[in-house]
Amino acid sequence: MGSLHTEELDTISVCPQNPLDPEEFRRQGHMIIDFLADYYRDIEKYPVRSQVEPGYLKKLLPESAPYNPEPIETILRDVESVIVPGITHWQSPNYYAYFPSSGSVAGFMGEMLSTGFNVVGFNWMSSPAATELESIVMDWLGKMLKLPKSFLFSGNGGGVLQGTTCEAILCTLTAARDKMLNKMGRDVIGKLVVYGSDQTHCALQKAGQIAGINPKNFRPVSTTKESAFGLTAAALRTAIEADVTAGLIPLFVCATIGTTSSTAVDPIGPICEVAKEYDMWVHVDAAYAGSACICPELRHFIDGVEEADSFSLNAHKWFFTTLDCCCLWVKDPSALVKALSTNPEYLKNKATESKQVVDYKDWQIALSRRFRSMKLWMVLRSYGVANLRDFLRSHVKMAKQFEALLGGDGRFEIVVPRTFAMVCFRLLPKTVLVPGVVANGGAAAAAAAEAGELERVNELNRRFLESMNAEGKVYMTHAVVGGVYMVRFAVGATLTEERHVNFAWNVVLEHAERILGEF
Repeated sequence: MGSLHTEELDTISVCPQNPLDPEEFRRQGHMIIDFLADYYRDIEKYPVRSQVEPGYLKKLLPESAPYNPEPIETILRDVESVIVPGITHWQSPNYYAYFPSSGSVAGFMGEMLSTGFNVVGFNWMSSPAATELESIVMDWLGKMLKLPKSFLFSGNGGGVLQGTTCEAILCTLTAARDKMLNKMGRDVIGKLVVYGSDQTHCALQKAGQIAGINPKNFRPVSTTKESAFGLTAAALRTAIEADVTAGLIPLFVCATIGTTSSTAVDPIGPICEVAKEYDMWVHVDAAYAGSACICPELRHFIDGVEEADSFSLNAHKWFFTTLDCCCLWVKDPSALVKALSTNPEYLKNKATESKQVVDYKDWQIALSRRFRSMKLWMVLRSYGVANLRDFLRSHVKMAKQFEALLGGDGRFEIVVPRTFAMVCFRLLPKTVLVPGVVANGGAAAAAAAEAGELERVNELNRRFLESMNAEGKVYMTHAVVGGVYMVRFAVGATLTEERHVNFAWNVVLEHAERILGEF
């Protein structure tokens, strides 16, 4: 061995403590908590959407890692000066973009405990508490949602915490695929067809690609304004019958409760009736809106779920549990296990062989897994069912408040009906072509004129939205449904209050005046 360089000796003398020294952990931990508490206290002083340009950070940080250690005080100063400007502040009360990623003290503390214990709970033996707590909280939440007993461990089903809905859909699609291939032979994989609506999240298409489904066999079934952009059973049946006639095999349909574009709701019961005729797997993706269904007045949106095969929601969206935490329930856990399990010698143990425990490694894509149930357990215990319902109701109430403000001003149109806590609207120019009016040139000319008018209004709203977001006081995002470009106002940030909605309305008015004047 060669002798140590002088700079290496200096490093040893400067930083002798163990990387997990308890007292240093205590000291730095208090500093981080104080930093974040101040961040939440002062969050409204930051522009909601980051205003930096691509590549900004490379100009501010060194080209290589430091050779010698740097104190936490220096690192935190850099977090404040170079990292915070590049953050889009999802916890801001003026954040209305995409869907919420609602946090809470309980969710954060649960995350701290999970990270602090840092267990790798791939099977029961690797940390019994991690597995058993997950099974318990999934039954708790399932009962809050009034899921049928067939989805619970207390029945013959069960729940698992995935990272995201993308993983939940991939796992269930893989289980459905293998179930069908085992029945009909591996050589039919090229004939399997996956269905959703044209509003279904792109996670379904990605899952199909990963699971080996022929890209030509992904069916986004068209929706219409008349069905509020939900997938109808009739349209699904038509698509399935055409595929069966062509010699293809219907496999899987994803019904959505609260689509990303407009929070449309696919009717679960009628969809299941059609799917069951063809022995298809039905997955219900309630990533956004599922949380709200713990409220009795909103539970009807998942009526019919008892006929589905799997159901998922993201607790990290609208349930005050920090990212990532996707709750997935299945009626037949063995279908997941058969498709996803591995059993190498180095993981064999008496508990697994006893068949009395759950090994969650066989319910997911990866082997390793985090102790996610700790934060969901903390949220459920810290707030209780009654308070959680009231939190969700307050967001729905604020969305109604914003909807009423829009409805009272003739310059705006509510594009699709509000279902949960998101309002989809657009700004209208002072003169709008009346749809269906036949111009002097006849029906073709009228259609062309209407198409041109639609694009003109769409462009107006693109400018309107970017004008608001560029200022940084609020942040909203857009969607296009039925060719209409609309602004999405999604209430759900934990810190949002009625005064913030009123503030957002004033921002909307200010920019509407400006854009209409320029357009």
